[in-house]
Amino acid sequence: MTSATPLNVGIVGLGRLGRRHAECLAHHVPGARLVATCNPSAGALDWARDQLGVTQLHQDFNHFITTADIDAVVLASPTTEHAHQFEAALRAGKHVFVEKPLSLDVATCEALAALAAAHPAQVVMVGFERRFDPDLVRARAAIERGELGRPFLVRSQTCDRIDPDGFFVKFAPTSGGIFNDCSVHDIDLARWMLGNPKATKVFASGTNAVHPELAQHDDVDNGLAIIEFEGGARAVLYASRTMPHGHETTLEVIGTAGTVQVGFGAQLGATTFRSAQGVHHPALPDFYARFEQAFQQEMRAFVAACRGTGTLPGDLSDAIEATRIAHALQRSFLTGETVRL
Repeated sequence: MTSATPLNVGIVGLGRLGRRHAECLAHHVPGARLVATCNPSAGALDWARDQLGVTQLHQDFNHFITTADIDAVVLASPTTEHAHQFEAALRAGKHVFVEKPLSLDVATCEALAALAAAHPAQVVMVGFERRFDPDLVRARAAIERGELGRPFLVRSQTCDRIDPDGFFVKFAPTSGGIFNDCSVHDIDLARWMLGNPKATKVFASGTNAVHPELAQHDDVDNGLAIIEFEGGARAVLYASRTMPHGHETTLEVIGTAGTVQVGFGAQLGATTFRSAQGVHHPALPDFYARFEQAFQQEMRAFVAACRGTGTLPGDLSDAIEATRIAHALQRSFLTGETVRL
């Protein structure tokens, strides 16, 4: 493929995030052409045809991966489908982008990484979009320039606005729990900001503030975690499904010479209102409102790497390490004990 040739992309999964990826590929990624979709629901395929002009529509993944005229696959399917779809796409000669996690099983992640290494001509990427967020990129650059001195503590949180219908509850049986589903992003960010150290010890705790039914799935709607890293650095993480005001993802990195903070206030836009009733601003409604630019930059980076005009900032080892730590946190939560890695 030359740098002038469009990359034909097919997407698997047209749920909440899958539709966002599809719209992004169709309208916001230079050099990409969304030509095929795969989803078990015919209604979602109708949407892709009518709204995005996609002509290759599939309900069966095996038929999609063997017959669709595509160079690359974006997997936004349920977590339980990722591993076998990733393997099938690689063996079919496609570049592969897969939403996190690659698998909820660390051994499976490692096996898939070995398979990817045996296909060096194909680009593989796991979706950790926050590494592409402009504000977080600026924070990382400041750390690299030494402006914080030696960073030794990260405080990071992923907190979703409460959903009265409990949208996430129905996914609890297959999500792997709040630490795998939400905190894994904070784990990846903490390692990235600290220079990718190895974790040595973790502890996790949690509570169900609103959704006690999560307990039957060994899950909570609010979770806390502490991670100890080689070299002495630490990370403190908080994940929540129950924020009343909006989505609030924040990061603070503390170093020996300074501190950087990103995302505090959950502010949507730059408008603040002041009156006798108080000072307020609109709040972010959800994760996509906060990270829309990051998702677009992430997909642009994947397409550029596939076309040979760019490189990726990380590899599968980072995604596997984040999953390994998240699994350890889940074990700690279930046992109430510190877990050593």
